[in-house]
Amino acid sequence: MLFVVMGCSVAFALLVVEVVHRLVRRFTHSGKMYRPGQLFGALLAAQTSLSVYPVNAPVTLHALGIALILAGAWLLAALISTLVDVSLSRIRTDVTDNRHARRVHTQITLVRRLVLVVIGVLAIGAILMTFPGARAVGSTVLASAAVIGAVAAFSAQSLLGNLISGLQIAFSDAVRLDDVVVVEGEWGRVEDVTLTYVVLHLWDDRRLVLPTSYFLKTPFENWTRTQSALLGTVELDLDWTVPVEAMRQEMRSMLEGSDLWDGRVSVLQVTQATQGFVRLRALVSAADAGKLWDLRCLTREHLVDWVQRQHGGALPQVRTKAVTAVKKAQPAGDQHTDARVFGESVDGALREQAFAGPKQ
Repeated sequence: MLFVVMGCSVAFALLVVEVVHRLVRRFTHSGKMYRPGQLFGALLAAQTSLSVYPVNAPVTLHALGIALILAGAWLLAALISTLVDVSLSRIRTDVTDNRHARRVHTQITLVRRLVLVVIGVLAIGAILMTFPGARAVGSTVLASAAVIGAVAAFSAQSLLGNLISGLQIAFSDAVRLDDVVVVEGEWGRVEDVTLTYVVLHLWDDRRLVLPTSYFLKTPFENWTRTQSALLGTVELDLDWTVPVEAMRQEMRSMLEGSDLWDGRVSVLQVTQATQGFVRLRALVSAADAGKLWDLRCLTREHLVDWVQRQHGGALPQVRTKAVTAVKKAQPAGDQHTDARVFGESVDGALREQAFAGPKQ
């Protein structure tokens, strides 16, 4: 009779879970709660059946209770993950100005991971409390809590420091998901922010993993701290004969025909004019770092091609001039060294005589 009631209870629980899953899937488009919900429902139905028909099987009941705690923790973690995914799906980051959205994504992601860690710790604590021996030593553990806490804090100070740094990063708005940063001379985007480390997706598809405390102790560049739009430069060393105004108009025309340019800045200036070259700096703007990189390359290629086709004489070149030396004949009878070599003085006359011999 017990197994019949237990089987019916489990079947009914699974049916309820299936109905709830279909409703949740319709509104959230997520199935993370389905498997933990099935397990938790089946275990809860079995435990309820055993409470109605008591049996003398303490080990089985204890194991069932532990399994129910683990399944409940799994289900709660899946519920939180589902709610977070639904919330993040409503906050779009695929827009031009997504600074606020990326900030919210970073904060929610870190808080979710912290909550999942807390759920795991509480589940382990609840399981330990089901053992009578754990309760007996509880008073002793609490009495030495201060010493244990000090030792744990000293041994795990690096880990705790990174945890605190992760929370500071999440709520200080220093680094957000998808931020463009330059760290250790490497350019990349923030791909993931955890409680203990930050993952950067570098431009060449490498991953740079840094502890969260790094971003609170070491200076770094954040190109999207306040906005996604950026300015970039292109520098060219050309000959002095380059027509600057014509080149300025050509660059403007090129930018107006490009989708990469955001229409804010188009400047061409001569920043240096030394030795045999003049340095021209083109300043352009784009909506984000990726477009800015492509726009800088496009501007550089177009200007180089324009100079080659239209003004070949303005290409960098080195000029040399041959100078013929003319030797001036000395008057007859004046074959000695000019006194000006040694100066008009007694000491100079003596050095002149020692060098050229006595005058005739």
